[in-house]
Amino acid sequence: MNPELVDRIYECSFVPELWPRVLDELAQIADAVGGVLLTANTKVLKWVASPRLRCVMEMYVRDDWFVREQRVSRLFAARHAGFLTEYDLSTDEELDADPFYRDFSRRGGGGWSAATAVTVPTADMIFLTLERQYVRGPVERAIVHQLDGLRPHLARSALMSARLQLERARMASETLAALGLPALVLDERGKVLAANSLADSLRDYVRWRALDRLSLRDKAADRFLRDAIAAIDMVAGGLRSFPVRDADAETTMVAHVIPIRLSACDIFARCASALVLTPVTAPQAPPLAACRT
Repeated sequence: MNPELVDRIYECSFVPELWPRVLDELAQIADAVGGVLLTANTKVLKWVASPRLRCVMEMYVRDDWFVREQRVSRLFAARHAGFLTEYDLSTDEELDADPFYRDFSRRGGGGWSAATAVTVPTADMIFLTLERQYVRGPVERAIVHQLDGLRPHLARSALMSARLQLERARMASETLAALGLPALVLDERGKVLAANSLADSLRDYVRWRALDRLSLRDKAADRFLRDAIAAIDMVAGGLRSFPVRDADAETTMVAHVIPIRLSACDIFARCASALVLTPVTAPQAPPLAACRT
């Protein structure tokens, strides 16, 4: 095992821009064209690839192959703490009938791979694959064994990246607390990743739901919140500041959904937005007439 490669795998936890180089080194071990690392949930898919596979991945994502190819679902169903090849997951007949191999991978000259799945707290799916040309033949068992030796380091690096994202969420919420602002940090699906101590003051406005989710007691404001979360990645994201009334409709605050822009290269970035509520009477609060811009 190359100790310098192991060091670079862990370095990716802190410097995600290094992943393409590490994927290339893993691909060299497997005599593959390149590697791909992606994270996905029901709403968002993020990926990074070796330079030679970037164009292929753009087509892969554009045509929604991640949810269509059988390899992904079978790999996660296997719950195997190591790398698996096509013949670990499918028969020749199944591969020939799989649209992913028949219509996409083999048409581009690929068709063989070694892949692994990793589970971390802040991502539903993490998938790493090394793609080999079809003419080269299936990935040999000796190479799979070599990759399995690196797999614990890859899993720990992914876990560290996920933990760092939770720490960034906590720091973001506490920074807003230092400014006197109650705030909650949300992921791209609206799940609460962190909330500062001042958020306790929002009980008359916020209702906590199961699985770390929330809603606003003001139903009209809650619809604005859902729309803002859904459009958080858009440059013109629609309404992001709006009035919120308490449970008795006696007091009004202003809710602001603030996008959190982390490194575009960090595929583990889960912090999408901060929900901040400010009193209408506070000097820093914008007038209600400005809340629909």
